[in-house]
Amino acid sequence: MSQPEDKPTQYFAHTLTLTHSSTTFPARLAYKTYGDAKSPAICLPSCYGGKLATTTPFLYSGTSAPFSPDKYFIIVVGLLGGGESSSPSNTPAPFNGPNFPHTTYADNINLQVALCRSLGVKEIFAYIGFSMGGQQAYHIASLHPDYVQRIVVLAGSARTSAHNWAFLEGPKAALVNSVDFEGGHYTKPATRGTGAFGRVYCPWALSQAWFRERCWEKAGHATLEDYMRENWEKGLGAWDANDLLALLWTWQDGDISVYHNAEDGDDWASTLQRVQAKCLVMPSRTDTYFPPEDSEVEVKHLRNAKLAVIESIWGHMAGGGGGTEEDIKFINETIGKWVEETS
Repeated sequence: MSQPEDKPTQYFAHTLTLTHSSTTFPARLAYKTYGDAKSPAICLPSCYGGKLATTTPFLYSGTSAPFSPDKYFIIVVGLLGGGESSSPSNTPAPFNGPNFPHTTYADNINLQVALCRSLGVKEIFAYIGFSMGGQQAYHIASLHPDYVQRIVVLAGSARTSAHNWAFLEGPKAALVNSVDFEGGHYTKPATRGTGAFGRVYCPWALSQAWFRERCWEKAGHATLEDYMRENWEKGLGAWDANDLLALLWTWQDGDISVYHNAEDGDDWASTLQRVQAKCLVMPSRTDTYFPPEDSEVEVKHLRNAKLAVIESIWGHMAGGGGGTEEDIKFINETIGKWVEETS
């Protein structure tokens, strides 16, 4: 398998009528492509805190990758609010900063499908996402059932649970109540707020066993403080504050029974039963956001689904390649085998 060359970011302009507010919004989608557009299409959406360059590259690069650009057309797309596609930090007035409109998963999916069609993609062979990307996978299968053949949900869910919603309120509160946030109208980076956001966010991303076994040392840090400061306070802390909040709103609003089939009302199970795509659902055993128990319930309602749990103590991070080499190998081998079985 050849290693894909790094590609420049491209942009797709498309006017959306936003599902939450019916606002007409001039959206811009950031994306990269690898491979031949005539090959079967694989779409990889970004996640919370993710950029195009960090969006599950292990799926299409490396010897164990299930999708080589030699055989597939890889399309990596960025979430609205993620700092590369239209976001509070890069959108001119009247949608700049705290005036950026609420964007839903449905908006993101409709924008991505418009891009894929413009690239000549007649159907998506597989749509694969981690975390918020996994939630998008459920949404595209629900919104465009005839356009996507397969979805892979890596540590994601069809509906943001009450527990997940409540967890997100913690880092959100740390950010919006910081002295430099200024109601979202800050004139210089609100780093005290975003740094606090990262610290509150950190322990939820990993498991109790991860901390008990001092895995920050395996991540190359002498102390837990070093790990939290370098990976989280300086990681999410480097983000624009309004971008973090825009993405968080989309995440908290995530529910495939909303903005989809009006006849379902809020009957989430009925919406799941409508999904026609073949589904591979891969939760992490120790994920506190999207626990495997929730995935088990979802799989029971899907027509054609397989559940494969990632046995890892790296919590939520394991699903996106942030765990061990063994975790990544398991993900790649499981996806590769499943694609062969369903082709």
